[in-house]
Amino acid sequence: MASIFTRIVNGELPCHKVAEINDYLAFLDIRPLTYGHTLVIPKKEVDYIFDLDDEVYLGLQMFAKMVAKALKIVTGQRIGVCVIGLEVPHAHIHLIPFTQMEQMNFSNPKLSLSQEELSNLARKIQDEVLKAS
Repeated sequence: MASIFTRIVNGELPCHKVAEINDYLAFLDIRPLTYGHTLVIPKKEVDYIFDLDDEVYLGLQMFAKMVAKALKIVTGQRIGVCVIGLEVPHAHIHLIPFTQMEQMNFSNPKLSLSQEELSNLARKIQDEVLKAS
């Protein structure tokens, strides 16, 4: 069965997309740790990030870097990077704006943002990604 991320890639489920190129997609986490928490994925479903072939792995990292730069401009914060790999069986990178180490703790309560807030944030990040390309 396809992962939730593959269903997003296939257009079966909605997302607040911030960037997309041929092989990669970045979208806002709907249960974010912090304002701007973004997920970056390869479109091809592979469960474990270190099982990605080298080209896809390096491409994912470079795509994440591009998105992180835009996210930093929008949030005004450093962007933390986290790969856990247990919650969804589809390789992904968490980009998390933060000012304190404690904000990177996945046990913290998640923010509750409206669809409108998520849409507006996604649009701001998209604009910054476009400026950089």
